[in-house]
Amino acid sequence: MCAHYTPTRNDAWVRRQFGVGLPNEPHPLEAFPGYAAPIVLPTLDCRLARFGLIPHWAKDAKAATQIGRRTYNARSETVAEKPSYRDAWRKRQFAIALLDDFFEPNWETGRAVPWRIRRADGEPMGVASLWERWTDRASGEIVTSFTMLTVNADGHPVMGRMHKPEDEKRSVVVLEPGAFAQWLSGGAEAASLIQCPARELLAAEPGLRDGSDHAAGHTPSLF
Repeated sequence: MCAHYTPTRNDAWVRRQFGVGLPNEPHPLEAFPGYAAPIVLPTLDCRLARFGLIPHWAKDAKAATQIGRRTYNARSETVAEKPSYRDAWRKRQFAIALLDDFFEPNWETGRAVPWRIRRADGEPMGVASLWERWTDRASGEIVTSFTMLTVNADGHPVMGRMHKPEDEKRSVVVLEPGAFAQWLSGGAEAASLIQCPARELLAAEPGLRDGSDHAAGHTPSLF
């Protein structure tokens, strides 16, 4: 699972992969549910979106906020069935979240210690996601939001070490760059990319990045 991550600031990498740069609008250095973070849409538009998918049927801003706090990750096994995600899945509204790393709790010491997880090669990562648009009926504001897809990761050398021993191990779906276009196409073959990361793909170490938003008292830019 992923509730805290570092959106990439590597504009050169994003341009190489997608032919478009990162959004110019300010956004938090760290992303938590409800925060603004960059995603790439099938139109190869890179924009800020709210982390935590808001289904089109959310009745008002309060409901949208409450739902988004629970919908930042979608289980791939049930994404086609759950009311919050099934319309975005049916419409193949696939997106890619752009990360440098993400954080999970490791309980091997008997307490939760945050671990930073990244690609072993040091490159940014693209995570398979779904996006949705929601319209606030009171203000007319249109909000783009997203959720990251997750898969079972029992036995994975990195993700299998996270969370409490009795918990199911889960991982976000880290796409290889060569698969970015296939995922965004939304074709029938895109679903085959929903897999646990290769054993050698990820590396991890204890601790948060220095200067993270929460540690620095950063006030996030929300929608």
